[in-house]
Amino acid sequence: MIVVTGAAGFIGSRLIRKLNNENFNYIVAVDKFDNPLKNKNLEGLKILEQVDRGVFMPWIDINHEEIEFIFHIGAKTDTTLFDIELLTRLNTDYTKNIWKKCIEYQIPVVYASSAATYGLGENGYMDDESQIPGLKPLNPYGQSKQDFDLWALQQKEKPFFWVGLKFFNVYGPNEYHKGRMASVVWHAYNQIKDTGEMKLFRSHNPDFKDGEQKRDFIYVDDVLDVCYWLMHHRKNSGIYNLGSGEARTFLDLTRAVFQAMGVTENISFIDTPEDIRDKYQYYTEADMDKLRSIGYSKKFLSLEEGVKKYTNSLLIG
Repeated sequence: MIVVTGAAGFIGSRLIRKLNNENFNYIVAVDKFDNPLKNKNLEGLKILEQVDRGVFMPWIDINHEEIEFIFHIGAKTDTTLFDIELLTRLNTDYTKNIWKKCIEYQIPVVYASSAATYGLGENGYMDDESQIPGLKPLNPYGQSKQDFDLWALQQKEKPFFWVGLKFFNVYGPNEYHKGRMASVVWHAYNQIKDTGEMKLFRSHNPDFKDGEQKRDFIYVDDVLDVCYWLMHHRKNSGIYNLGSGEARTFLDLTRAVFQAMGVTENISFIDTPEDIRDKYQYYTEADMDKLRSIGYSKKFLSLEEGVKKYTNSLLIG
């Protein structure tokens, strides 16, 4: 059986669908399952068992002989949350517990790290593990992911195969429940559908014009393909970037949504909310050489291709 944590969430639910499509149907879904809207992501999926995240550790003790692989995707991902105790408990410490079980029972694991660990990108965006101690996340969420990455690298005992994936800006189907934390593609689609226009955050950095803030946007299916490949690869353990490898502006993204929807472009700017203004990344771009160097060769979708694919799925409903 294959275990997916964060199973009802955006990436977790899409990963289960990917595994089902590849004829892996003995899936154990781990989550809190307390959000009816989020739980809709699991409809139609082939799942052997649902396990509440609160009892997952003893469940592993009982079922470890049947576990083939763990994808630990679940986390508290709100970048505006400042409850450090909660983030430490659900992100850092929970992942430590899974890590220890994977060592004890010889279970391979892929876990979700984050590009939020890079902070302002003062040291670039290379996934060189020797540089990780110098990273300075901008928010407690990023710090909770950084704390685990550092802890993992310091451990003498490690699972026989483990990978941490620094997800950059992932977008695609099944993120509708995320509210403010949903991708700009999702927000653009809904704003344009409702009002015929899109309001982007104004730049508060003199080095960037309005709308020319750049991020590395990656379509969720590309993320799933990497996860699936790693499940079979099972060597070259370590921490890897997972982005498209190309920074694009929010204007590029928004224009792609207008085009995909067949709506005349209408873009204006509003101030970036003060609660995130000082913790705002103006540029991210994943250096993907490390993943490529271990043999991953599939091409990632361009921003325009991904936005068109996602927008078409939203238009179909």
